[in-house]
Amino acid sequence: MTEHSLWRFSRALHRAINDRHFEDIEALIDEDVEWAIYGPIDMFPFLGARQGKAAVLQVIRQLADNFRVRRFERESIMLGVDSASSMLRYSLTALDSDRPISLRVAQFAQFRADRLISLRVLVDTFDLVEQALGRAIHLPKMASVG
Repeated sequence: MTEHSLWRFSRALHRAINDRHFEDIEALIDEDVEWAIYGPIDMFPFLGARQGKAAVLQVIRQLADNFRVRRFERESIMLGVDSASSMLRYSLTALDSDRPISLRVAQFAQFRADRLISLRVLVDTFDLVEQALGRAIHLPKMASVG
């Protein structure tokens, strides 16, 4: 049994972000990759949708410029032959402030010939924005129904 593409991709992504070693991740991304990280793009311009290997590599470089992965934990994972879905909890450090950031993401990946062809990531954005701002966000109370 061979190693699933997700494991190689995950190791290479973390190495690119933490060590700025981009060669391994570059080899694992398809030229026509579709990539989307859903989150507050006004605060984090590297979030959002991208098409093509060059655009995705630029996003990975921006992530490396802004964060360091301290730790991550897979809460749940489902592997298919050429696909993977997972819930992850990340502990990051914001490089500009040395502030710790903790977040949860849901990740959906598809591979072809061991290369990433599609990645969709949903970020728990409310908690992320509060941490980035360094304060709680107070929302108005919702009217109760009853």
